Amino acid sequence: MPTFRYTVIGSGHGTKNGASGGAATVEAPDRTAAIRELLRRGITPTAVEPMGATTMQSVKSAPNAADARAALRGGTLSRNGGITPATPLATVTADADGWLHRAAMSRSEVASFIRELSTAVQAGLPLMQGLRTIARQGRVEVQKAMLNSVIESVERGSSLGDALAGHRRTFNELTVNLVRAGEASGKLGEVLQQAADLLDRDVKLRRSVLAATLYPMILAGLISVSVVIVVTVIVPNILKPLAGKIVKMPLPTRVVQGVAEFVSGYWWVIIPALVGVVYLIIKMYRTPGPRMWFDTTILRLPILGRLMRDVAVGRFTRTLGTLVSAGIPAVAALRITKGTLGNRQMERVIDEVCEQVTGGKTIADPMEKSGLFPPMLVQIINLGERSGRLDQMLNQAADAFEDKTETSLKLFTTALPPVLVVVLACVVGFIVLSILLPLLSAQEALG
Repeated sequence: MPTFRYTVIGSGHGTKNGASGGAATVEAPDRTAAIRELLRRGITPTAVEPMGATTMQSVKSAPNAADARAALRGGTLSRNGGITPATPLATVTADADGWLHRAAMSRSEVASFIRELSTAVQAGLPLMQGLRTIARQGRVEVQKAMLNSVIESVERGSSLGDALAGHRRTFNELTVNLVRAGEASGKLGEVLQQAADLLDRDVKLRRSVLAATLYPMILAGLISVSVVIVVTVIVPNILKPLAGKIVKMPLPTRVVQGVAEFVSGYWWVIIPALVGVVYLIIKMYRTPGPRMWFDTTILRLPILGRLMRDVAVGRFTRTLGTLVSAGIPAVAALRITKGTLGNRQMERVIDEVCEQVTGGKTIADPMEKSGLFPPMLVQIINLGERSGRLDQMLNQAADAFEDKTETSLKLFTTALPPVLVVVLACVVGFIVLSILLPLLSAQEALG
């Protein structure tokens, strides 16, 4: 079973190595279980972290109790038998500060960090001790530097929410506002757990969408490459012997020959042109006007539009329910949740909702008039506002919408590949026709 070292304030907690006071060890399946076991014994640790083989050897080889305590705190055994103290956690190098300008954690790592902090706080650890404990657990240098910066900000008197807000590339507005709400309500542990659940669901949803679209994208790419090779290499070699024997080639043959000649003769222009078109599309997508048109058009598509709307509604419902449960006012929660939709047309509706709610109207009416949100969601919000249980009803509805999102993803992955196969069959049929028609014409001319 793994062994964890922990430090406590004061003395009186001996260790099996004979080191009394300040540092000791405990065996547990994981760190969370170790914290709970210590609290059950009536011990409030200031730090809990796993002990590696090197540390255990240092403790056993320490010549006295003081050196054993130093080893337990993270020191190393020197050549002369003494212990070299560990580097203080709050030390942040200049190189590490330079890395703070980019995201130090991925979305899944942020969710894991928030969940670990929630576990520490709910287990009774003070916030600073929990942060220091998490910062020591197998973090890369970039993450350690970022967490050290957060710890230093909290030590200087900032709230945890304000400290996290200084690293917006890692902690988005949603996470920061949830932490602030937890601090304001005095339920930081519970709100952190809600935030971790929300982040985990968001990561799962993103992975599901990626998995659903990856196979069709690969299939479409392979189809495009295959068609280009057939048209530019295979077809010209087949039709080459027929040159001069037929006065006028059939229309499908002339089309394929024209495409082949254009691609083979101007490929050096086509490739930069495609890159330029992709760049132009990305630039236009970031412009408000074209982005609005693009998002509106996507919502009108038969299968993809339904998928995008279900994904947006599921994420919106879960996030809004979590924020309202955390005690954030409805208007502020709506403005924060708006950024999770990922569709400018739907975001515009939420802006109108915020304006009308500020003027004393309900949330449900403008959402119903837009026609972009499901009637079920509108009715749930309406009932939640009237009954005063908006947070509970939103969280219950989020489960239903997430199930609907999974259904839409399965429908998308089921329907799109056959559509691509049909398109490929039409293209291949046209190419085959362009080959057969001149062969038949040549046979008639010779026969």
